Amino acid sequence: MASASSARSRFKSILIWAGAILAFLMVVLGIAVAVATSQLPDYDQLRKRGDLGQMIRMRAADGTVLVSLGPSFGRWLTYDEIPPTMRAAMIAIEDKRFRSHPGVDPIGIARSLQVRVASGKWKQGGSTITQQLARNIFLNNNRTLSRKLQEAVLALALEVKFSKNQILELYLNRVYFGGGSYGIDAAARTFYGHGADRLSLGEAAIIAGLVKAPSNYSPTADAEAAKGRAKVVLNSLVENGFISRAAADGVDPATVRLTAAPRQNSVRYFTDWAMPQLDTLIDETREPIDVWTTLDPGMQVAANRAINANAPGGAQGALVSLDRDGAVRAMIGGRDYVSSIYNRATQAQRQPGSSFKLFVYLAALESGMKPTDTMVDEPVEIQGWKPRNSTRGFAGTVTLREAFSRSINTISAQIGAKLGFSTIADMARRFGLTSEISTYPAMVLGTSNVRLIEMTKAFASVGNHGVAIVPYAIRKVVTADGRLLYNREANDSRVLVAPWVAAEMTDLLQSAVLSGTGRAAQIGRPVAGKTGTTSSNKDGWFIGFSSGLTTGVWMGRDDARPIPGLQGGTAPARAFHDFMTVATANRPIEQFETQVPIPDWQLEPDEEAMGLGLDGNLVAPEAPLVDADGNPIPPTDRQLPLPNGTPGQPAVRPDGTGPDQNWLDDVLNRGAQRRPAAPAPVRRPPPVPSDPATDPAQDGAQPPQQ
Repeated sequence: MASASSARSRFKSILIWAGAILAFLMVVLGIAVAVATSQLPDYDQLRKRGDLGQMIRMRAADGTVLVSLGPSFGRWLTYDEIPPTMRAAMIAIEDKRFRSHPGVDPIGIARSLQVRVASGKWKQGGSTITQQLARNIFLNNNRTLSRKLQEAVLALALEVKFSKNQILELYLNRVYFGGGSYGIDAAARTFYGHGADRLSLGEAAIIAGLVKAPSNYSPTADAEAAKGRAKVVLNSLVENGFISRAAADGVDPATVRLTAAPRQNSVRYFTDWAMPQLDTLIDETREPIDVWTTLDPGMQVAANRAINANAPGGAQGALVSLDRDGAVRAMIGGRDYVSSIYNRATQAQRQPGSSFKLFVYLAALESGMKPTDTMVDEPVEIQGWKPRNSTRGFAGTVTLREAFSRSINTISAQIGAKLGFSTIADMARRFGLTSEISTYPAMVLGTSNVRLIEMTKAFASVGNHGVAIVPYAIRKVVTADGRLLYNREANDSRVLVAPWVAAEMTDLLQSAVLSGTGRAAQIGRPVAGKTGTTSSNKDGWFIGFSSGLTTGVWMGRDDARPIPGLQGGTAPARAFHDFMTVATANRPIEQFETQVPIPDWQLEPDEEAMGLGLDGNLVAPEAPLVDADGNPIPPTDRQLPLPNGTPGQPAVRPDGTGPDQNWLDDVLNRGAQRRPAAPAPVRRPPPVPSDPATDPAQDGAQPPQQ
């Protein structure tokens, strides 16, 4: 009797203590919920989805969406705008007691624990819609006890502060549905091509089924799995009384039409290159933005087709096309982006072969040589290096125009020896090549590695009358509500060479296409360009311009193994032809300005009248010159200095990267204007002395051939 009384007493004490502890915990929980409720943002703040990351839509020049990066947000739908079938489907599959629990479902938690004990592992979650919302907005997905406790407290606080309808609206507009889509409207537009306010029962069932495992059930990842999961959702709708069995049986998820996902192929080479440029243009990193680019979809398709149709088997190909202002109209970084994201148009550095002769002949023309000047194609030896021609023969006396058109290597070697190989390297750097340029003799034949986009930029600058072209990809950036963040303005370009040098170089480039190694690049309108082929046919190049569009093509293997038959005048030139035929079809035919006004000094009989001092330096034009103090300078002292330069060569900036702009402005008589409407009379530098310049560097390697 005493023991029974003692047991009852102990049991009563346990109940009292348990009740006290439970009461204490309830008080603590109440305080925690009250504090959390007071700290919750208001409803309008929770509607802002910038905390999910920045959505970036990159658009082509015509406004079509090239690619959407980051999270995708659709239109925010109010509770009443969300179709009832969508609301019901989400409750049925995710939280069937949503309308009755206070934010945490004790029955669901108990069932989850029961399954955990029976199976030995967690198989069924007990999180409610409110808990999922709390986790998505405020927490992470770590499965720890502390995180679950925080989730429960926040869920209770959400239920205190907001109505059930508001919570469901927040949830359906913020939850992740896969494919980069946050919210039902973004998911509907991604998977079906229309807004969520038009969802059918079958479409709503598919979307509701995605929340459990977006990466597994997303239609963009596995359409069949998504449709199979939809059947589970339909059955759950019937079991919970939302729809009838007949209505469920009348829906076949297999017949729901999905929008084809955009092809993430060649255009991604361009968008991957353009995306990092945003960091230098705008500071906005949260608000959704639309990036309007320069890419022409039609040209991009033509470029992709040209590369894949002409690149030899086992070889890669790359193409970049620049408009006259530097806008990138097409970019191909490889034959297939899915299999290789390496951008060979902007990242790869390969030997350019004879396409590098652009800089050799630019230096020659700037030094005073003319396309009609003659040189002798004969065996030469320069510092132990003996260049040979692709024909293995010699043509004797040829003009510079013929030597360039036929890509005669010995003539380029002689020009390099005459001018100095460092002079040619400086010319390449002046035109924008950033890779290391060798000054060994064989460099004149393109032995230094370069990038396709930089070579294309150099050719484009020649076609632009010697004024620098700067490639760009982004025209403007606007927010989702139309606020302008960036708008590209015309670049204050710099003159790289005098107009007559660019005109004579264009003359040579046109000859190379009309009668030289680039004949396969003819497109029925004026074309100027140059081929390039490296030793053992490892690389093939063709770069040229027509009708204001400059296009560069490279082909080769990533492992640099030889490709039988690959030459710049074959596959690359044919790819150029195929692309440019389409790209220039709607552009007016333009004749090249290969003739420029002859400066008056060229018509004078003596060196003094030609603007040359006794030492060969350029002298200032007849004008009232004054010194730093404003005093007139006697005529005998009016030599125009060439800072950092030598007689017959252009001055360079202190960093050695290009011509001194002030010197060019003075020589071109342009004053404060960057580029005159018509070419102004210019002074041609005197010829370089005939004695070959020597260079201490040596290179005995066999150079590229064409």
